[in-house]
Amino acid sequence: MPSDKTKLLGLPGSLRRESYSRAVLEGLAAEDDDTVELEIGHIDLPLYNADLDGEDAPAPVQELRQAIAASDGLVIATPEYNHGIPGVLKNALDWASRPRGSSSLMGKPVLVISASPAFTGGVRAQAQLNETLHAAECRLVGGPQIVIGNVGDKVRDGRLVDPAILDFARDGLKRLQAVIAG
Repeated sequence: MPSDKTKLLGLPGSLRRESYSRAVLEGLAAEDDDTVELEIGHIDLPLYNADLDGEDAPAPVQELRQAIAASDGLVIATPEYNHGIPGVLKNALDWASRPRGSSSLMGKPVLVISASPAFTGGVRAQAQLNETLHAAECRLVGGPQIVIGNVGDKVRDGRLVDPAILDFARDGLKRLQAVIAG
């Protein structure tokens, strides 16, 4: 029996074991929602090298591309490093954006969330990430930016638990679902 749930792939922008980006996605994935299935992916990939790309791209790259292609949309949660997105996230998007013109990112609806221990919540990283996603020809979800400042105070046991932020992020998921539904 086919599922009526929207299948989303969450990409945390950090490899850190106690990543706040992962905690944000874990909080959203833990919500009891009968309309959304949020699977959390990984971005631990080799550095992009066009010589390694193509049909014989490294297995983790192929897995990421397939997971993106199989999803209805993406939720990317990014930290902010030095006023921008982490290198591992940019690297993953560089791999996923290939081959140019027919990548798994083309036309893919994407909701961006940024989170930071700083009160600014990663707004500069979010702006930089949006630029990269525009270049990859994704469909960015409009509406209020989901920016989570002081994120360390809102996470418990590896999961975002702040009710107000979770409600705000769920509104973003609804906007993403509306874009997916067309």
